[in-house]
Amino acid sequence: MFNKEDKKAQFESLTEEDKRILSRINAYSEQVLGDIDPQKTRISFQLDKLKPVMQEIAEEKGVSLEDIFIKYMDLASIVSAKQDALLKEDFDENGLTDFTK
Repeated sequence: MFNKEDKKAQFESLTEEDKRILSRINAYSEQVLGDIDPQKTRISFQLDKLKPVMQEIAEEKGVSLEDIFIKYMDLASIVSAKQDALLKEDFDENGLTDFTK
């Protein structure tokens, strides 16, 4: 059902730099946030935990922390929307969207 091509497709609209930024923040997120439930954990707590890596990236790029935060939120939204679209497409292809049949 879910293949590796779908995994690649979720990032295809991002620039190489954007992919690196998002991958770096996501990798750091996995280290510091571990197994927390993002649905049950305040977003402010999550972002506070990500602040060190975002600050590091901001300094490297010569931009503000706020700029990196906004970029991260934008990139995460793009990838999330693409993941949702791919999931819907996968369900459609496998006849899993019409539960009335």
